Amino acid sequence: MQDRSNQSHTTTTGPTLKKGLRARHMTMIALGGSIGTGLFLASGTAISTAGPGGALLAYAAVGIMVYFLMTSLGELATFMPDSGSFNTYAARFVDPALGFAMGWNFWYNWAVTIAAELAAATVLIKYWFPDSSSMLWSLLFLVLIFALNILSVKGYGESEYWFAIIKVATVIIFLSVGVLMIFGILGGEAVGFSNFTVGDAPFHGGFFAVLGVFMAAGFSFQGTELIGVAAGESENPRENVPRAIRQVFWRILIFYILAITVISLIIPYTHPNLLKGDLENIGVSPFTLVFEKAGLAIAASVMNAVILTSVLSAGNSGMYASSRVLYALARDGKAPRFLGKLNKRGIPMNALLVTTAVGMLAFLASLFGDGIVYTWLLNASGMCGFITWLGIAISHYRFRRAYVAQGRDLRDLPYRARWFPFGPIFAFVLCIIVILGQNYQAFTGDQIDWSGALVAYLSVPLFLILWLGYKWIKKTKVVPLQECDFTPTESSGIKE
Repeated sequence: MQDRSNQSHTTTTGPTLKKGLRARHMTMIALGGSIGTGLFLASGTAISTAGPGGALLAYAAVGIMVYFLMTSLGELATFMPDSGSFNTYAARFVDPALGFAMGWNFWYNWAVTIAAELAAATVLIKYWFPDSSSMLWSLLFLVLIFALNILSVKGYGESEYWFAIIKVATVIIFLSVGVLMIFGILGGEAVGFSNFTVGDAPFHGGFFAVLGVFMAAGFSFQGTELIGVAAGESENPRENVPRAIRQVFWRILIFYILAITVISLIIPYTHPNLLKGDLENIGVSPFTLVFEKAGLAIAASVMNAVILTSVLSAGNSGMYASSRVLYALARDGKAPRFLGKLNKRGIPMNALLVTTAVGMLAFLASLFGDGIVYTWLLNASGMCGFITWLGIAISHYRFRRAYVAQGRDLRDLPYRARWFPFGPIFAFVLCIIVILGQNYQAFTGDQIDWSGALVAYLSVPLFLILWLGYKWIKKTKVVPLQECDFTPTESSGIKE
């Protein structure tokens, strides 16, 4: 018997998800999800690897891809705001089995991200307290983000708003200081554009170097899709989601492109410390290097504090998003029923507790070493984010085709993505390139690096097992365009 769970939802008079997220929350959730360690740390390695021109080209290409993905998600989320987001859209407009796999893939990705970010936070805090206990800090930070999520959805929204404000303010101050240095107003002699011609700049390392940065840049932008989950608890998704998407694209592109340009102009790509900008070497973050060159001696401590708020923000967002998607899976019969319960404040407590338990994996940091565990946990989540993006592109393409096939008027859509079908097709192709080329180096040597390939591509077979396994067990089929379900989803949970 074919699975029809994408078309049936639990109806109840019990507690419901609260519509507590305002326009400013939505904007900062999407914006804050993209400005983090990818910008503050990875940008230096990108410039060092591919030169200033290569880094700018790679980040610009990924920024354009993310724009199309966000417009696709915007069209879906304004028409059908739902905390299940990607899995709900995939189940309704493609195949219930794809929705099942998308939901569990997204939950796994962000649940593991909580643990990874907590492990990262212990590394960062040891900048000030080198001999302190990793387990103690992991526990304190886990309690903090759990408390922010257990209060109310508004508590999550407010905390993310202020986390994002800190990051945005840091980037604005950085850009202002950088421009003053470029023209010699601050820091002594004007540097101008000389560093764009050092060595073989602006492009260094050839095509494969740019391709490698392109892969890494994709991770920097992951988190923008959280706006789709948050739409289910937005006060006015039909206005707030499009506004957030329009503002976020330009701000992200400006922040990333301008920041990389400023770094490249002030610090030559040949600078040896650009390669060391990681969690254990905050003193040589590209932002720190620029601030120190401007004569700001406390730059390392300030940037360490900012990056700490960034990883806590990512953990906070991971806790929120993964618990909501797990709740939606339970609501649609794709996860154990007890995970679909809401308390009186509209919080999916059981889903939140299960997700928090996964976050406790961070405690392993005290046993195996902080940096090792952080790297292992990030590799464990692998390419889950790119798989989510791929699913968004496919779901939007099918949504629009089904919408037209059923004789609906495109002018009735609350928000319409531009450049259809080019947008989702372009995003689909680039995501495929990123997924297939994630660790192409493993296959280019004299011998295949099976260990490196396993770490890089583990997420792909796991996703296929979820997708094809559910499809085989439930005998699901691709939903015909004429049968795609456009009725509103239920936002209520299972009464406790």
